[in-house]
Amino acid sequence: MATALPAPPDYAGAHLRHVMTSAAAALGVEGFENRLGVPESSIAVVVMVDGLGDENLARHTGHARFLASAWRSGRSARTLDVGAPATTAVSLTSLGTGLTPGETGMLGYDLYAPHLGRVVNMLSGWPDDLDPSSWQPHPTVLQRAQSAGAEVLTVSRPQFRSSQLTRASLSGGEFRGAERIEHRFAAAADWIGGHRKSGGTRRGPATPLLVYLYVDELDRTGHREGTASPRWREYLEGLNAAAERFSMQLAQRFGERATVLLTADHGMVDVPHAAGIDVAEREDLLGGVEHTAGDPRMMYLHTLPHADPGQIADLWRRALGESAWVLTRQEAVDAGWFGPVNDTALPRIGNVIIAARDDIAFFDTRRSGPGVREMVGQHGSLTELERKVPLLELTGRTFDPATPV
Repeated sequence: MATALPAPPDYAGAHLRHVMTSAAAALGVEGFENRLGVPESSIAVVVMVDGLGDENLARHTGHARFLASAWRSGRSARTLDVGAPATTAVSLTSLGTGLTPGETGMLGYDLYAPHLGRVVNMLSGWPDDLDPSSWQPHPTVLQRAQSAGAEVLTVSRPQFRSSQLTRASLSGGEFRGAERIEHRFAAAADWIGGHRKSGGTRRGPATPLLVYLYVDELDRTGHREGTASPRWREYLEGLNAAAERFSMQLAQRFGERATVLLTADHGMVDVPHAAGIDVAEREDLLGGVEHTAGDPRMMYLHTLPHADPGQIADLWRRALGESAWVLTRQEAVDAGWFGPVNDTALPRIGNVIIAARDDIAFFDTRRSGPGVREMVGQHGSLTELERKVPLLELTGRTFDPATPV
C-alpha cells in the first residue's frame, strides 16, 4: 500500500469502550473492571458530548475554561481512542456495551443489512423490519448495572427516549428528557438529589447511582456550520457553564462520593465544500460496486459477487493517491481496525474501505440525496483529529495513576 495505514484503535487500553464499565466498577457494581482508574464513588455521571474531539477542545480552550482546566491536568484528564469508523452509532454502542465494533456489529452510520439486501441508517433511519435487539443483541452496561443493584438514569433529548439507537446501545434504567443543555444537567441533579435526600437514618452503603447524560448540540452545529463557527463556540461555552455549575454542586454536596466524567464519541474535521467527492458522479470508480455505505470519511464499497475487491481497491488507490487509505475488508480486519469481528458483523463491513486521510469527504447522493454535500463538519476516519477524544474528571478528583492504560 502506498500510504502506511494508521494504527488500529487501542481497544485493549485507553479506549472509549471502557468509560462506562470503569464508572460502574468505581461505584462498586459487581461484574465490571475499572480499566481507566476512575476514582471510587457512589455517584458517577458520564457526560457524552457528541463531536468534541480532543483537538477540537484544544483549539477552543478560551471558550471552555472550566473544561480546559481539567484537560490541562495530567491527573484529571486522559486521551482516549474511539473505534472505527469514528462515528456516533459506533462509539455510543461501544460506550454503552463495553464491546468493540466488530463484536456489536454497529460498524458505521449507514450499514448494509445482508438479510434485507439494502443499506439502512443507524441513527434516524431504522426501518420497521430491522429489530434493534436482534441487530445488536448484547446487553448494555446500564442494563447490567441495574440488574446488579445500581439505580440508573439516562438524560437526553426527549425524542431519544425510545429511539432504535437507544434501544440497541443504551437501554436500561429511567429516562428523563430535556431539550436544552442546562436543563439536562438540571434534570440529572434533580434525580440525584431525589436519591440522596438529607435527613433520616441510612444503614449500610448507599445505592450506587449511574447517570448517562448526552449532549449533541456541538455535533449538530459542527455538521451544519463547522467547528470554527461562532455558533459552535457558543454551544461550547454553554456546555462549559452548565458542566461547571453541575460538577461544583455535586462536589460541594457529596464530596468524594461523586465523580463526573466528560468524554466524546469522535472529533470533527471541517471539509471545504469543494473537497466533497460525490461517487455518483464517478462512474469510472463504481464498476463492480453494488452498494455504498459507511460514513462520509470512511466509505464502504459492497461489491458484486463476481467482482474482485483487490482490483477495485487498486483502482481507488490510483484515483485517490495519498489523500485516503484504501484497503480491502480483510486487510482492515487483519489490521485490527474493528477489534474482533464475529461472523454476523463481518458482511456489514464493505468489501473495500475508503478512509479519508486529507480534509476530504465521500458522498453517494444517489442514496443520501444532495443535502449531505452542504455539511461542513465531517468524521469517520482514523486521523488523530477524529479518533482522539478527551476523558475529563470534573469534580476535582483524579484518575488512578497506577492504572495501566
